[in-house]
Amino acid sequence: MSALREIQALFRQSLSGEPAPALVDLVEADGLGGAARLAVYRHHVFATLTVVLESSFPVVSKLVDGRFFAYAADAFIRRHLPAGPCLDEYGGAFPDFLAAFEPCRHLPWLPDVARLEWAVHRASHAPAAAPLDRARLAGVAPSDMAGLRFVATPGLAHLSSPWPVDGIWRAHQEGGETLPDLAAGCVWLEISPAPEGVIVRSLDRGTFVFRKALAEGQTLEEAAHAARDLDLSWSIRDFLDANIFSNFTTSTEEGA
Repeated sequence: MSALREIQALFRQSLSGEPAPALVDLVEADGLGGAARLAVYRHHVFATLTVVLESSFPVVSKLVDGRFFAYAADAFIRRHLPAGPCLDEYGGAFPDFLAAFEPCRHLPWLPDVARLEWAVHRASHAPAAAPLDRARLAGVAPSDMAGLRFVATPGLAHLSSPWPVDGIWRAHQEGGETLPDLAAGCVWLEISPAPEGVIVRSLDRGTFVFRKALAEGQTLEEAAHAARDLDLSWSIRDFLDANIFSNFTTSTEEGA
């Protein structure tokens, strides 16, 4: 390991605990000792990452109060420092962290609200993709239809929850709706980017299973079997109108 890599590793370790003496000795004192200067650096990193989390999970922050959110963010950051330089990609593990965070156990719906917000965040930063070529799709031979596999538009996500998390999320948007009854039941949601912004769709369970299976790479036949009792022709037209897939392959192309 190079000296630079060693120093970088020591800096990273110092964010989660006391700095190693070897690192403190490397920091030039300038009015403050090395340990104090590292503490300032650590505070700046944690403050920055907390703001990043607040921007990705604004509804969660409102639901739990800003002070509690900062407390949860601090605990999260200690365990999950950024793995890459792009801060827009930081926070994907936050929903699962909240699910296991003891102080949040009395809010069982909170992790799924966070999962919805992360899906919205990802969709809002997804690169644009050309729409699926419908003319090419119309030219697929009937014998090849069952083996079609569709390529999801970047940023597409599917989320099911026993809680009305979409209603909770919508209630905290500008001009939001009234908070839903938490006993309203399950929701099956599709989150996708669009020119006008991110779209959060509420689907019936069969349509959700069908479209999620296609997004995960299952064939048209496999997805239809998983969903059961769907009007397949209508379901295909419906997802084409939703512009949630950007391409497709046939079994013939895959075998070539």
